Amino acid sequence: MPQMGESIVEGTIVRWLKKVGDHVDRDEPLFEITTDKVEAEIPSPAAGVLAEICAREGQTVSVNTVVGILQQAGEAAASVQPPTTDGPTAAHPRTPVDSRGPADVVAPGRVGIGTSAHAMPNEGGLRRQRSSPLVRRIAREHSIDIERVEGSGAGGRVTKHDIQRHLSRDSASASGDPGEIEGRRTGVPAESRHSDTEPPVTALEASIQPLSVMRRKIAEHMVLSQRTAAHVHTVFNVDFSRIESIRREKKSEYERVGTRLTYMAFIAKVVSDTLRLHPIVNATLEGDNVVYKAEVNLGIAVALESGLIVPVVHHADEKNLLGLSRAIQDVAERARARQLKPEDVQGGTFTVTNPGQFGAQFGTPIINQPQSAILGIGTIEKRPMVVGEGIAIRTMAYLTLGYDHRLIDGAVADHFMADVKTHLESFDSDQV
Repeated sequence: MPQMGESIVEGTIVRWLKKVGDHVDRDEPLFEITTDKVEAEIPSPAAGVLAEICAREGQTVSVNTVVGILQQAGEAAASVQPPTTDGPTAAHPRTPVDSRGPADVVAPGRVGIGTSAHAMPNEGGLRRQRSSPLVRRIAREHSIDIERVEGSGAGGRVTKHDIQRHLSRDSASASGDPGEIEGRRTGVPAESRHSDTEPPVTALEASIQPLSVMRRKIAEHMVLSQRTAAHVHTVFNVDFSRIESIRREKKSEYERVGTRLTYMAFIAKVVSDTLRLHPIVNATLEGDNVVYKAEVNLGIAVALESGLIVPVVHHADEKNLLGLSRAIQDVAERARARQLKPEDVQGGTFTVTNPGQFGAQFGTPIINQPQSAILGIGTIEKRPMVVGEGIAIRTMAYLTLGYDHRLIDGAVADHFMADVKTHLESFDSDQV
């Protein structure tokens, strides 16, 4: 299990893209994982045959845990045996990949992945129902005895849908609807027992969906950031008219070399250069020490259906506008295609997020720990503005800086933003 970010300690297997016995080439996608920062396809570290799967789909394991075994040329063929669901599960004991308890122990490859897929007896003589960590967590939260839930998965495994169906039945029972109870006793549907003059009552059922791993981890990190940093926000109104003019003029040139010239590229360029002039905004607070970063690594927030992830453009201050355009487009496309590598989400020193793409005038973003500041971009649109003694139409946007007041004073933050505003409004066309 790779570490997809400095603060990531675990990941969840979403899907295996290969089966036991399949040949896989080096760097060929092997399995998908999800964490709070990224959903990604993990490439195979070497060519070979997938000899064993040690972490099943839906299982959450710590980073650096072995999740699968590849057999390479010249290795003993005896190690390549597809897992089965037959036979004793403790015939060849091996070290578990997780410490969550007996239900998570990974059994040897010769007899299958994990313990037997069937319900297993525990020390008290009761059966132990097979299920994923997610299902067991839902059961704990709702005080459900998972051994009483009928599983529809392979070998009687309790799936997420099983536990949700069980919750729905419990809700119906708790409602105390006599018709519902009578219907279960007699087998006659409740709607068939209504009189002609009494219209049937339709109950609206709530939909219960557990948080995804990414959503749950995002929630934890956001709460942690709010508790850790003294959040303050400052908002600047910036004229993008000059950048809009340059962008219209140079847009086709960039498209000819295979990239898009976006507002984000201009903002990234100005922010990266300005961070060099204000190193405290690019620093982090570690205990009683201020750590000034030697690099400007710009995190670019990318919205996905499953959540928000922040791939990093490393050495952003060393790139020109074309280089930044290509880098931003590259990490955004790979994030949406789930092809980010661990290094793509590590080492960020400052983050830029763009709620304005959805029409927001501005936002007050939460700092991406352990960074000390984050820039939010509002929608870029034409507005009437007072220019001199008259009114003119200008391309405007609100930029919001969220910063940690433990480290950054208001005057420093405003000075940083004033420089960003000045450089954006007077952008040097020679840099394009």
